[in-house]
Amino acid sequence: RWIKQNLPGAKVSGGISNVSFSFRGNNPVREAIHAVFLYHAVDAGLDMGIVNAGALTVYDEVDAELRDAIEDVVLNRTDDPQAATERLLGLAEQYRGSGEKAEEAAEEWRELPVGERITHALVKGIDAYTEADTEELRAEIAARGGRPIEVIEGPLMDGMNVVGDLFGAGKMFLPQVVKSARVMKKAVAYLIPFIEQEKVDNGTTGEKDTNGTIVLATVKGDVHDIGKNIVGVVLQCNNYEVIDLGVMVPAQKILDAAQEHGADIIGLSGLITPSLDEMVNFANEMQRLDLEVPLLIGGATTSRAHTAVKVDPKYNGPVVWVKDASRSVPTAAALLHDDRRTDLLAEVKADYDALRTRHAQKSERPRLSFDDAKANATPIDWTEYKPSAPNTPGVHVLDDYDIAELREYIDWQPFFNAWEMKGKFPDILNNPATGEAARKLYDDAQVMLDRMIAEKWVTARGVYGLFPAASTGEDVLVYTDDERSEVRATLYQLRQQGEHREGIPNRSIADYVAPLDADVPGGDWVGAFAVTAGIGLPERVTAFREALDDYSAILLESLADRLAEAFAERLHQRVRTEFWGYSDESLSNDDLIAERYPGIRPAPGYPACPDHTEKQTIWELLDVEASTGIKLTESMAMWPGASVSGMYYGHPDAQYFVVGRLGRDQVADYAERKGWTLAEAEKWLSPNLGYDPDD
Repeated sequence: RWIKQNLPGAKVSGGISNVSFSFRGNNPVREAIHAVFLYHAVDAGLDMGIVNAGALTVYDEVDAELRDAIEDVVLNRTDDPQAATERLLGLAEQYRGSGEKAEEAAEEWRELPVGERITHALVKGIDAYTEADTEELRAEIAARGGRPIEVIEGPLMDGMNVVGDLFGAGKMFLPQVVKSARVMKKAVAYLIPFIEQEKVDNGTTGEKDTNGTIVLATVKGDVHDIGKNIVGVVLQCNNYEVIDLGVMVPAQKILDAAQEHGADIIGLSGLITPSLDEMVNFANEMQRLDLEVPLLIGGATTSRAHTAVKVDPKYNGPVVWVKDASRSVPTAAALLHDDRRTDLLAEVKADYDALRTRHAQKSERPRLSFDDAKANATPIDWTEYKPSAPNTPGVHVLDDYDIAELREYIDWQPFFNAWEMKGKFPDILNNPATGEAARKLYDDAQVMLDRMIAEKWVTARGVYGLFPAASTGEDVLVYTDDERSEVRATLYQLRQQGEHREGIPNRSIADYVAPLDADVPGGDWVGAFAVTAGIGLPERVTAFREALDDYSAILLESLADRLAEAFAERLHQRVRTEFWGYSDESLSNDDLIAERYPGIRPAPGYPACPDHTEKQTIWELLDVEASTGIKLTESMAMWPGASVSGMYYGHPDAQYFVVGRLGRDQVADYAERKGWTLAEAEKWLSPNLGYDPDD
């Protein structure tokens, strides 16, 4: 009751057996009440508590007079509750007004001994005093005859151990951990010249005592590395030496680095589906070389099932799929511990065996022949269809697109997902467990967006084209002009072959384009696009990393990804309403994110059109590389990574779907249509094969 009446902004609910309260801001009275309440609740037998412990004031650090007054109120331990309330209100006033007392409390840690200051700064991610405190402690240690390495082995590792424990217990979140790593890296970088000089002076090695050496890389042809970078930071925070080889790394380079550095573990990352095959090939190569180094598999496209079915059988050494950064440390620790390694590998083997059994059964699920699937195509009545002709047909380039405009179209949910923060946006900002960390991350993102726009850190470029088109079977023919006398390109599509319940069609994207023999007034149209918010991004990211600021580097990469997706969303909206003009709509950003509009923009490599090589056709149609600077790697990843491409289909019945498992009959037909061998088609469609090519 006292909290409700006297702390504006605090939210309290509950009753006799349960209570919840939360608040925003840094009011020290609120924080103190929070600490005292939790302390006594635990002492009284609290069954469950949800709290952001990383930001919680420590009970013993609450000012003694204030703590005594809070306990009188919270525990109702005086004969005159009203007097206790008045006393606490009086004390609370001392912490309000100018906020000077709050500021004093916030800076009290600066009065601690220097070793404790360094540990505190690490846990809190404060890098403002890193060099000064590190030098002060180094000088102290040197004065008593100690070595600079003792700064690392003492307060720095003490602090990182606390960070690792809090993160492992779910009491710290990734943004906070990455900030802690920034402090650690800056302190170590400051000490390195002193350590190197010591080697010169007296021949000592100064070797670091680590928990193990881990080589990380994004596999050949893949440019995505946000997740890998986060994993690397988390491992470093737990005293692992991480050799990060970057992106698009050939297998031999990874193997050479593992041998050079005596790697205890190799970690592979990938986002696009061709990377899955690259990981299989790498496992094959490790087996050929008769290695025993544990192999970690991670990345958005990877899965336990793929690792169990495709990667693990190729290598006799340990192969473990790691879901996210929070799992990387316990997995690495177990693999490098004799007893725990045995338990982990036994658990993984049982899991993989079960997954392989389920996969074999899944492959046996009913599937139609390709002919029967074609006979069950999406039923569309073309006699009533009157497609809109584009207002701006042909190819159009959008150079230096306004990032301030794109900012308004950001979908923030994937941003928090990338930082492994669970919860739905914007609710995550007020979640009792994650709210403070989420709000801080969101605020940091807004500040960086302001700078990105004001200082033009990156350039957004795009290109789109709208073309006459018609379908024939599973192919979409794109014509050179409105006369439709010459085919400029063919978009090759695939069809679902899974056996559906009655009334559900076996869809293909080609179903949503008017067939050649349909009597459609003016003929049908399709579009293509490619956009990026990554021009200038690699240089900025490199500058942050060279400044030992992984937090800003990862934050910038994740924001550039969001801006690229926002660009795709905004351009699609303009295509629908302006450039093609087939939709009259007025939608909020939430409506756009929920796709409450007609038409779709499927991207090659995604479930409705899983062949990544179809990007090559988009590149030829739009001359993408020349107009935007976006390149395709050998695995069909886009560079810069903060890029999006796809096609536009405007039919009102068009919808997204999953092609799913394909039969050999359709794969052979697809290979013939594309002028490929069957082996080439099986390579690029590997994740969708409903059969084993070796059978």
